[in-house]
Amino acid sequence: MLIKAVIFDLDGTITQPYFDFDAIREEMGLEKDSGPVLESMEKMTPQQRQSAEEILHFHERRAVTQSRLNAGAKQTLSALRKAGIHIGILTRNKRNNALAIAKKHGLKFEIIVDREDGPVKPDAFGVLRICEQFAVMPEETLLVGDYLFDLLCAKAAGAVAVLLANNSRAAEFAGYADFTVEKIGQILQIVEDKKS
Repeated sequence: MLIKAVIFDLDGTITQPYFDFDAIREEMGLEKDSGPVLESMEKMTPQQRQSAEEILHFHERRAVTQSRLNAGAKQTLSALRKAGIHIGILTRNKRNNALAIAKKHGLKFEIIVDREDGPVKPDAFGVLRICEQFAVMPEETLLVGDYLFDLLCAKAAGAVAVLLANNSRAAEFAGYADFTVEKIGQILQIVEDKKS
């Protein structure tokens, strides 16, 4: 099936991995194994949540400032654009941060779906929303990410799940991926192969 759109995760996929979520959880007063930060914050009292949000926003702003692109990210986006393939961003981060990273590194994303738009990954919502806006089918769409939630989200929506294996837990996640790549530029070959 022809690929008409590629949806990228932001942190760790377009940009090099930066967040130390164990340290962020600790700062918020959460146990290291308390699970994903956003879901943990939903269970907090309003006062705890406000404090946790301030901590998260601080780390997210610093991640933008310190952000460095993954090798080949800019060239890959450029090649996709030249091929007429839609580019979307699906992130558990905030839209402003995605826009700040795009501006800092001279990138262009057609659509950004962030955590304030609706249910976050691993829910299928973001993929389905982006596919609808691009007028493409999920099966004509790659979702490229470095974490389990990216792959589960792709599967839930019926999109093609691509794991960028740059995470220390990549081997754990690989079983959920349709394709595993070591470098972001390798997705261009997947797109090419799907033409035939």
